[in-house]
Amino acid sequence: MFKKHRLSIIAVSLLAVFASAAVQARKDDMDVDRLTNSLNQLAADPNLGIYAQADQALARDAINQLTQAGSRQRPHALYIAQRRVDQARAEAQLQASQRQLNQLDQENAQLQLERSRIDATAAQQQLDIQRMQYQIAQQETMRLQAQGQEAADQAAQAKAEAEQARKLAAAQSKVAAAARRQADLAAKAAKALRSQMQDQSAPSGNSGGGK
Repeated sequence: MFKKHRLSIIAVSLLAVFASAAVQARKDDMDVDRLTNSLNQLAADPNLGIYAQADQALARDAINQLTQAGSRQRPHALYIAQRRVDQARAEAQLQASQRQLNQLDQENAQLQLERSRIDATAAQQQLDIQRMQYQIAQQETMRLQAQGQEAADQAAQAKAEAEQARKLAAAQSKVAAAARRQADLAAKAAKALRSQMQDQSAPSGNSGGGK
């Protein structure tokens, strides 16, 4: 009876050990599954999966070592596998961010180049406008100068014509004065002639009757 009871105790203990081992095995399998799923999700991520390939390979190797680790090495192997998976995700995110940053830098450089081209085109257009304005101003200056010269020529011609008219008027005045003098002389001569004629036609009997 005592031996049977002892066997029962041993059997229960063995069952407990087996059950604990099964529970631990299931827990071990859960850790492996969790890390494997996390790593598989990272590899399948369309935005991150292409990055950190070396870190993903190290993480997968660490998971394989976890599956082969004994009970005494398992905690350390689990820690290493967890860190490897976390590092692979962090490195993938870092590389993706760096890729995006590089793309932004390239886009910014392209925008700066395009802006420089636009500024250069605008400067050239402004220079062309200023050149045209200068040419128009030159043409306007030449036109005003020509108008000024024409006005000066017209003024000089008017002055010359006025001087010529003045001289003509002076000459005409002299001619008129000479004509008046000639008329006066003629009038005086005519008067003198009439007086002489009157003297000659006076009756001569006055002198004979006296005899």
